[in-house]
Amino acid sequence: MTDSPAKKATLYRMVMPNHVCPYGIKARWLLRRRGYAVEDRWLTTREETDAFKAKHDVRTTPQVVIDGRRIGGHDDLRRYFGLKVRDPDATSYVPVLAVFAVAALLALSVNRLTATPLVGIMLLERFVAIAMMLLAMLKLQDVDRFATMFLNYDLLARRLPPYGRAYPFLELGAGALMLGHALNWLSIPVALFIGGIGAVSVFKAVYIDRRELKCACVGGGSNVPLGFVSLTENVMMVAMALWMALGLT
Repeated sequence: MTDSPAKKATLYRMVMPNHVCPYGIKARWLLRRRGYAVEDRWLTTREETDAFKAKHDVRTTPQVVIDGRRIGGHDDLRRYFGLKVRDPDATSYVPVLAVFAVAALLALSVNRLTATPLVGIMLLERFVAIAMMLLAMLKLQDVDRFATMFLNYDLLARRLPPYGRAYPFLELGAGALMLGHALNWLSIPVALFIGGIGAVSVFKAVYIDRRELKCACVGGGSNVPLGFVSLTENVMMVAMALWMALGLT
């Protein structure tokens, strides 16, 4: 499809004193980026918006019209231009990979601030501890929802449901202590315990029972599939605890 600056589009979007439709703004930006002159028509009241929907038999706004043809809303416009549209139900490892990436950057920053070699065993130790804390933080946003989702696969939580509510606090505490190399007698057994049970639970659910589940690893509202990355979180905790227990830090 070849776009031309001479092309025109009409955009109907909500612009009210207490609400400006974000998808209308995105649709306008996309049209202009594609070289369209946009006739930007505002729907400034709820009554005007409802009347527009009824007249054109549409359920949502914004609505885009190009060359007299109604294209639809923002997602429809993206499809019209051959762009990818996010599937809200699709599973993705992006949330947990983002946590790991931020943890790595934070570990590098801590190493630099403490005059520690940027690459070395301390980087790995700090990465694991920070990742544990970040993952716990995401779980703590909605502990009840996390604990409910956790029941789908964790072997101990199924027998002792309150363990699911305690898990984020245990993970956060162990990560904080490991990062500061404090109270190893406490952090090491906690990390071994929750990491070991988690690893066995994930391995059983995914590789033995072949179940397709969403992971509770970044809280209860994610679409992260239970699998290799989920298993990695638990294996990292166990490896870190064993490393510290052997006095190799």
